[in-house]
Amino acid sequence: MAGHFELVDAPDGGYRVRMLDGSGSLMAISVTFPTKRAAVAGVAMAREIAGTGLIRDRSSNGAGAVIRDRVGPVSSPKDTAAARGKKLSGAARVVAG
Repeated sequence: MAGHFELVDAPDGGYRVRMLDGSGSLMAISVTFPTKRAAVAGVAMAREIAGTGLIRDRSSNGAGAVIRDRVGPVSSPKDTAAARGKKLSGAARVVAG
């Protein structure tokens, strides 16, 4: 099953968007939007970025590299403990950007 977006009330008023994976694990939460219409527009922008945006590696050892290729299937956040320390294999090519 594909993931989905949820509109939720923000603590200080307005709305936030939560992105969940197919198993219901939280993947991301948005900034606060003032209206539901703005939150839905934020989802549209997130879909566009997810479909076309590059991945810029700003981690301490990424040195600003850009991952240009698609990355294959990844583990869910629940599986990250098992994946710690593993590097990307041939699934992605990292280039200086």
